[in-house]
Amino acid sequence: MATTPLQINRRSANIVEGKSRAPNRSMYYAMGYEESDFKKPMVGVANGHSTITPCNSGLQKLADAAIEGIEEAGGNAQVFGTPTISDGMAMGTEGMKYSLVSREVISDCIETCVGGQWMDGVLVVGGCDKNMPGGMMGMLRANVPAIYVYGGTILPGRYKG
Repeated sequence: MATTPLQINRRSANIVEGKSRAPNRSMYYAMGYEESDFKKPMVGVANGHSTITPCNSGLQKLADAAIEGIEEAGGNAQVFGTPTISDGMAMGTEGMKYSLVSREVISDCIETCVGGQWMDGVLVVGGCDKNMPGGMMGMLRANVPAIYVYGGTILPGRYKG
């Protein structure tokens, strides 16, 4: 019994293959893509990097390493951002109204980008207690191959030295 090899870009092919998708490809060409790139899988990198909280301020290095790894493995990394809220900064203020809701917003961002851009997979980089559940929920909703990269714990603050 002969088997057909699995098309590695079977989702993204929906927006880049065929004559009717020439306008779609033109958008990628504007970002420097070449014809050969359209046979590669499009892998999203949901980057939680932010300078509004120490939990996420060190994530850019991890996102950069993920992008490099995806491209070295023959994929096209497509980077998009996710929001973050810090309980430590919002505590005791109206800002706490947004804390738990931010998990859903993060999840919605991931699901929307992966689904809307027909990504073949996603790698989520996050670092706080809102990014992790939001990222995981988004990965599950997207229903594509996915990896979560945790940014690790943050260093304690220092007061007067």
